[in-house]
Amino acid sequence: MHGSSYKSEASENKRPLNLAERIYQQLKNDIFDFQLLPGDRFSENEIARRMQASRTPVREALYRLERDGFVQVHFRSGWQVRPFDFRYFEDLYDVRTLLEVAAVKRLCGHMNIKEQLAGLITLWCCQESQRLNDSTLLAEMDEDFHFSLLELSGNQEMAAIHRMVCERLRIIRRLDFTQEGRIAATYDEHSHILNLMLNGNAEDAANFLSRHIEISKNTVRHITLHRIQSAKSRYNINIRAD
Repeated sequence: MHGSSYKSEASENKRPLNLAERIYQQLKNDIFDFQLLPGDRFSENEIARRMQASRTPVREALYRLERDGFVQVHFRSGWQVRPFDFRYFEDLYDVRTLLEVAAVKRLCGHMNIKEQLAGLITLWCCQESQRLNDSTLLAEMDEDFHFSLLELSGNQEMAAIHRMVCERLRIIRRLDFTQEGRIAATYDEHSHILNLMLNGNAEDAANFLSRHIEISKNTVRHITLHRIQSAKSRYNINIRAD
């Protein structure tokens, strides 16, 4: 009796969480894909109608997006996609770089560094014929590469902060792999970083990693500006057509 009651309660509790998660992921994807543009305003009722959901899971999803830095809530005037602020993203990139450089230097001091890096070496130091070409998959692998550096360094607080920073950067970082040549460059650069670390060249590895992140930052800044302008142009054309 108690078991069936528990399952029933668990099912009841799970449904709204799943719905809120679905709404959260959909809205975040819309922001990432510039279907919702920086500065766009909307209400909870509009999202609820679009998602065919009640306002409770919509509100839960929106407050989670606010905590993650993707939207803002304004008293009396509803919600807004966070306006694009490159200073904000550059500050996040600075934090990311500091954390990763510190992690690489810590890792280079580990006695068992070869064993620790074995999985990354298998993925990134492969023959060109073994390289993957799926940009979506490579974007995830790239993120995992940088996560791994923090996790292997042994400081879990640094790793947690790094994940939070990278989550907020994901809206623009994923655009890096839409550029021709970035997949091959990422393999080459990751491989070079790993080889420098294996050879104990901590300073060279840290400096090269900093340049690697800086190149990515400059690339996505350019792409983001272009994507926003293109999205605004499409939006204006659609309005005129209507």
